[in-house]
Amino acid sequence: QVQVAESGGGLVQVGDSVRLSCVASGLTFSRYAMGWFRQAPGKEREFVAAITWNGVSWKYGDSVKGRCTISRDNGKNTMYLQMYNVQPEDTAVYYCAIYSGGYYYDGGMQHWGKGTLVAVAS
Repeated sequence: QVQVAESGGGLVQVGDSVRLSCVASGLTFSRYAMGWFRQAPGKEREFVAAITWNGVSWKYGDSVKGRCTISRDNGKNTMYLQMYNVQPEDTAVYYCAIYSGGYYYDGGMQHWGKGTLVAVAS
C-alpha cells in the first residue's frame, strides 16, 4: 500500500523560510517524478513545483517562481520544498503528489498525500 506523508507546515511570519518534506513508501520512490501542489481557502488547487525521478529537471509554478527550491533524496524516499520570503498569499494546504512515471511532463498524478497547512501571518 502506497503511503504519502507531508510535514513541515505551520504558522510562519512574512519573510520567513519554510521547508516542507514528503515521505513516500510502498513503491519504488526513485522511479517516479514528484510534485507539490497547494490549495488556498476558497481557491482551486494549483501547481507549485515538480521534479523528475532523478532530480535533474524541475519546473515551478508562476506564483512561486524564484522563491522556491524543489529537491529530492531518493536514498531517503523524501522530497523537499524550500520556500523563501513567504507572503500571506502563500497560505494554503500543500500537497505532495507522485506522478505515474519518471517525468512530470509525461503523465498525471497517481498518489496524493493528505496535505500540510502553511499559514503566513502578516
